[in-house]
Amino acid sequence: MRAIAREAGVGIATLYRHFPTRESLVDAVYRDQVVRLTTGARELLGRLPPAAAMRRWMDLFGDWIATKNGMLDTLLAMIESGEIAHAQTRSELLAAITTILDAGRAAGDLRSDITAEDIAASLIGIFTVAPRREQEAKAGRLLDLLMDGLRPAARPA
Repeated sequence: MRAIAREAGVGIATLYRHFPTRESLVDAVYRDQVVRLTTGARELLGRLPPAAAMRRWMDLFGDWIATKNGMLDTLLAMIESGEIAHAQTRSELLAAITTILDAGRAAGDLRSDITAEDIAASLIGIFTVAPRREQEAKAGRLLDLLMDGLRPAARPA
């Protein structure tokens, strides 16, 4: 907690006043990141074509996974105790992916036979074998490869 306070540029008392326990801090970070991912999908679609929005959202997801790394033990304990509703988070993330997928399908940028679950499983696999901070270049290549697979096949001339 001292390192977190130092990194945030606040005193330890200020940190504890806002987050009296490690669990309360983990919960706040976790919820903030989920909100960023879910609202990020809509914001990206407002600025980018659907395929580009999907690729950028994948980067956001990778950042979210990397953020969770340092708090994994506490996070898993909180999920197990019911303090964090894992099923709700999953539903929110799948809805964010679906938002982008639907826009991509309508624009003809993304395949119609891919589900949000397919993409979520692929992302978890990618970030398992290429953790974002340790192997950012490899993760980027794998995400680009996934995006290639999400695009509709070119029609013969």
